[in-house]
Amino acid sequence: MSDLFTDVKNKLAGTSRKIVFPEGLDERILEAASQLATEGIVEPVLIGNDEKIEQKAKELKLDISNATIIDPNNYGEFEQMVTAFVERRKGKATDEEARKFLVDENYFGTMLVYMDKADGLVSGAAHSTADTVRPALQIIKTKEGVKKTSGVFIMVREEEKYVFADCAINISPDSQDLAEIAVASAETAQLFNIDPRVAMLSFSTKGSAKSPETEKVAEAVTAAKTFAPDLVVDGEFQFDAAFVPSVAAKKAPDSVIKGDANVFVFPSLEAGNIGYKIAQRLGGFDAVGPILQGLNKPVNDLSRGCSADDAYKLALITAAQAQ
Repeated sequence: MSDLFTDVKNKLAGTSRKIVFPEGLDERILEAASQLATEGIVEPVLIGNDEKIEQKAKELKLDISNATIIDPNNYGEFEQMVTAFVERRKGKATDEEARKFLVDENYFGTMLVYMDKADGLVSGAAHSTADTVRPALQIIKTKEGVKKTSGVFIMVREEEKYVFADCAINISPDSQDLAEIAVASAETAQLFNIDPRVAMLSFSTKGSAKSPETEKVAEAVTAAKTFAPDLVVDGEFQFDAAFVPSVAAKKAPDSVIKGDANVFVFPSLEAGNIGYKIAQRLGGFDAVGPILQGLNKPVNDLSRGCSADDAYKLALITAAQAQ
């Protein structure tokens, strides 16, 4: 396991954070939950029918005796949950509608987090991103002052660690969105012992090209410095000017970023998604995430093509976010 996760596990030692897995019958989730429960660092909470989950674990020869299983159809505090859901939705759901929502495992699991019955949630192995994120936005909601959630990847290759954002959520962020993403990504970097140096990326470096797209990024830099005056952030940068010291010296000699950026904010979702996949497939980086940012409590989304190891690692990250 990389130093990234060794650091995370050390931070979590003795905390016993409870992480909800709504997809309790998925083999990969059961394997991840078994490993987490055996290690005792994170307490997995599996959502689903007790007998079916226990039988599936038995078939797979997995020990989930230290995991908690909760069946929404048999939950002793279901009526309190219905009341809390109706209050949280502020007139957008009746009691009857709430009961229908809350037998859905993602809504139910998200409410456990909202009601402080758990510390975070990991879903997406068998559900779309929308299925995971929608309940989080409706119930957990974004932090005060944050307009939108965003999704980052921690890119890891041996001793190298970088943060790429936004690679998962916002298709066409405006300058204020990009500024929020920059600040949130810097906070995420610090969770993993990365001292953030944030580069706002574009196809231009410091005005080498002029267009609405480049001006948007330049405006985002100004806004980010307003949001977080102590943050080391600059741009707009082409990637090489942000990452290669010799190129930075030529293209942006007066910048606080000297080709040593470690947090990269892409100008659009298509750029971020393409960028992290190139680094992953051509550069040999592990892409850990997406890690969702800006929510009041941590909820994270797996890819439906994920492995058990992906679920295990994202649970550790979710627990770290809850610290």
